[in-house]
Amino acid sequence: MSAKSQNKNILITTAILAAVVVIVALLGFIFMDKQPEIIQGQVEVSEYRVSSKLPGRIVEIRVKEGDYVHAGDTLAILEVPEIDAQKKAAEATKDAASAINEMADNGARKETIQGAYQVWQQAIAAADIAKKTYDRVSNLFSEGVVSAQKRDEAFAAYKASEAAVLAAKSQYQMAKNGARVEEKKVASNQVKAADGAVDVMKSLLRETVQVAQYDGEVSDIYPKVGELVGLGSPIMSISIMDNLWGTFNVREDQLKGLGMGATFTAYSPAFDKDIKMKVYYVKDQGSYAAWRATKANGEYDLKTFEIKARPVTKLEGLRPGMTLVVKK
Repeated sequence: MSAKSQNKNILITTAILAAVVVIVALLGFIFMDKQPEIIQGQVEVSEYRVSSKLPGRIVEIRVKEGDYVHAGDTLAILEVPEIDAQKKAAEATKDAASAINEMADNGARKETIQGAYQVWQQAIAAADIAKKTYDRVSNLFSEGVVSAQKRDEAFAAYKASEAAVLAAKSQYQMAKNGARVEEKKVASNQVKAADGAVDVMKSLLRETVQVAQYDGEVSDIYPKVGELVGLGSPIMSISIMDNLWGTFNVREDQLKGLGMGATFTAYSPAFDKDIKMKVYYVKDQGSYAAWRATKANGEYDLKTFEIKARPVTKLEGLRPGMTLVVKK
């Protein structure tokens, strides 16, 4: 082959290679430019912590991590001896207050009333004798037989006997009528106060048995049996599995289609399925969040927003921590 032909072949080969390189570069630029941006989030769940109003010792834990519980199920039992003692004291106070109240309502005993009546009758009899004595002495004074002092003494005794009748009658009426209205009211209020104290103790004692407030899954248990827990210290956490959502951190230039109430599709790698989701929360994460600077190009900064969305249809097996992917 001549040198001229060889040069021609080299030029053709070089031109073909250059064309291939240019085509590949163009295709790569086109397809790379069209690659979708990925927004990654994860599944989260609502939780509540089980805790007691009282410090006490854990004597029994009836569930384990991963158990599904229903509202009202017993989760843990605490021992608080001091509350038992206070409850007994409150009940004794209530019994005493009730007895006083009954005594105020019922009045004095029959024997006391009868005794007061007899004293009143004796006073009447004594007053009658004193009156007759005074009349005799007064007549003798008129006849000049006795002195004025004797008459005055008889008159004083008569008046004293009348006063004794009134006093005895008053005592009889008091015994018959029982306690005054004010005393009865005080006794009744003391019973109410004692009832309140007992109710408080019963309410606190209920805190020694911790029950589930909602259906959910036991996600964490903190103390062991035999350990002391402080006032309000968490005993366990319950995940409310019916309240799942996805959280995504989205730059504001990617917010299109992710506004409040918007629906979008997220991909779950765990199930290799798409999930339709609806946005219910959009919030600026503030200056501490990741942001993208574009001022170098004479434009603006891009902030990050937190987006929360719930699945429109329930996906069985979806759990907290699973990845969710949104392609823009």
